[in-house]
Amino acid sequence: MAIDTPARIAVLGAGPVGLEAALYARYLGYDVDLYERGDIADNMLQWGHVRLFTPWRENVSPLALAALRSQDESWRPPQDDAPLTGREFVERFCRPLAYSDLLIDSLRLQTEVLAVGREGQLKGDHAGETEREDGDFRLLLRDAQGNESTATADVVIDATGTYRQHNWAGASGIPAPGERAAADAIDYGLPDVFGRDRRRYAGKRVLVVGAGYSAATSVVALAELASAEPGTHVVWITRKAVDANEPPLAVIEQDRLADRDRLARAANALAGGASTAVSHHHGTSIDRVVRLGDGRLSVRLCGPAAATIEVDCIVANVGYRPDRGLYAELQIHACYASEAPHQLAAAPGPVALVHPEPDFYILGAKSFGRDSQFLLSNGLAQVRDLFTILGDRANLDLYQSVAGLAHGL
Repeated sequence: MAIDTPARIAVLGAGPVGLEAALYARYLGYDVDLYERGDIADNMLQWGHVRLFTPWRENVSPLALAALRSQDESWRPPQDDAPLTGREFVERFCRPLAYSDLLIDSLRLQTEVLAVGREGQLKGDHAGETEREDGDFRLLLRDAQGNESTATADVVIDATGTYRQHNWAGASGIPAPGERAAADAIDYGLPDVFGRDRRRYAGKRVLVVGAGYSAATSVVALAELASAEPGTHVVWITRKAVDANEPPLAVIEQDRLADRDRLARAANALAGGASTAVSHHHGTSIDRVVRLGDGRLSVRLCGPAAATIEVDCIVANVGYRPDRGLYAELQIHACYASEAPHQLAAAPGPVALVHPEPDFYILGAKSFGRDSQFLLSNGLAQVRDLFTILGDRANLDLYQSVAGLAHGL
């Protein structure tokens, strides 16, 4: 429904999409509270050593560039085709934008949103009725000292991403027996094998689980580490059973993202035997994990490569899922397979952003659920589409307006 200014919008998550949503709202005159449980773009910094597949020009909007130039006349963007690391993107873009004049007063850092509800209503009240729009949203907050409080908002935008909750490495997607007990020896993110995590993996036998680009990144990096650190060995397992000659990663023909293409081809070559430091097994999963007395792990594998192996540690690049507990008391219809909002899973576009819960929106990686194909350009498009709804103007497009103004100058 249309929300006139002034109105208060709560944006959850100060990553790239949350910052963009807050900026767009401030340009239009809304009051904004931008909540972040840690620091600016903390999720991105978890893999800050890794380069984005997409170039600079695809990850930023004309609106954000205008805000940064207005804030500091000496600020200069990277080259349009520059492939920045996550850390570089945070330092050169996210932080300057967050502390710009339009956003700094909206920042609520070190403030976690634990739950969102409707004042005076429970989840089952007024399902599909206009009365559901009555009453503000009520947010339960927790600060860095553990103190809890509440706040209200007319609109809530959840841009918290999916890094709060990882998938499990065990067979069938549930934790393998012993997996949770061995959590300190399992990395569910992207290890920095040439930086802070080098000693953890150098000269070690590492089990890598996963068949996506994250797993490929880990395998390629560990194989390179093995050339400098003798004794480093990677056992790479992928769940899907395929023909022995089929590579673990599908190569996109004429992939417009050159770095993604190079990564896929390099990982497939390693799976095919290009390095003695990597052994790959398809159709294989973890059945059980047991911690040994010396701290190493005994891992029982199931599938074509069924065996019990000993490794020093595990890299489980098995993806993430959205934390839906945040809005458990709201009326959100999720896809039963992807856990993405049902409308977005069915078809993208402005209408798909609307939920049964009025004025609550999910943007960014979280809107893709378990689908890891989200790009920042998708998030920018979502922000633009959302405000055509809130402003009740189908032709509202600040990106086009700002770009046109810049071109006119």
